Amino acid sequence: MPHPEEPVNPDTERSGAARRRSEKSRPSVFWVLAGLIIPPASLLARFTITDGDKLPRHGAYIIAPNHYSEIDPVMMGMVVWKLGRLPRFLAKESLFRIPVVGWFLRRSGQVPVARGGSGRGSAPLDEAQKIIDDGKVVIIYPEGSLTRDPDMWPMRGKTGAARMALEHDLPVIPMAHWGTQQVMARYAKKISFFPRKTIQVKVGDPVDLSAFRGRSLDQATLTEATDVIMNAITALLADLRGEKAPEVRWDPSAHNQKETGRFDG
Repeated sequence: MPHPEEPVNPDTERSGAARRRSEKSRPSVFWVLAGLIIPPASLLARFTITDGDKLPRHGAYIIAPNHYSEIDPVMMGMVVWKLGRLPRFLAKESLFRIPVVGWFLRRSGQVPVARGGSGRGSAPLDEAQKIIDDGKVVIIYPEGSLTRDPDMWPMRGKTGAARMALEHDLPVIPMAHWGTQQVMARYAKKISFFPRKTIQVKVGDPVDLSAFRGRSLDQATLTEATDVIMNAITALLADLRGEKAPEVRWDPSAHNQKETGRFDG
């Protein structure tokens, strides 16, 4: 990169721009998905994005958002698309068995995740790592499921995102959103179409995981690193909501709740 005070060669600038063009500018199945999803979804909601420039337009990293509505992936996928990246998620394995939907999920590089049993394992993270190896981004919900917190604050996180970040020296970009619940309430089966909703989104700085680099990736280290990631997401959400987050993060096991399935208050 030229020094800020040095003149920029227009030819060099143009050739650099060609080499570094947005990945969404290349023809792919995402063009079809965007054409099918964005027009109707834009009728449901508009987005107010704060600090969108903090989401790098190139290179590999993990995006870590909060999660409280079944429609979150659609809305966050739109945000990531608007910011110039192709959204790839760890998605429920059952979705891949739906005709047409499953085909699009596979062709667009989404990663199937078994919710429990022997099928869970490390396979999803291995598949996600292949995406990262290609210089792309993967979106991982650290909570692993819709939050159980009664007020929809982020709950205790799971360690997958932290493990991948530390094993492969990847940045984790925290993201928070608020307003999706007005489009589709937690565990609701219906979408609210009118009036058009506003979803606020805030992108954070890369999470500082330097304290964990070089440490043994045992459960204690991964849990501690996950807490740092969840703190970053929660702070962004507190800014969006204009409220103070709970001092103690919701832990389903402390409230005799299952890790997956519908919320039981």
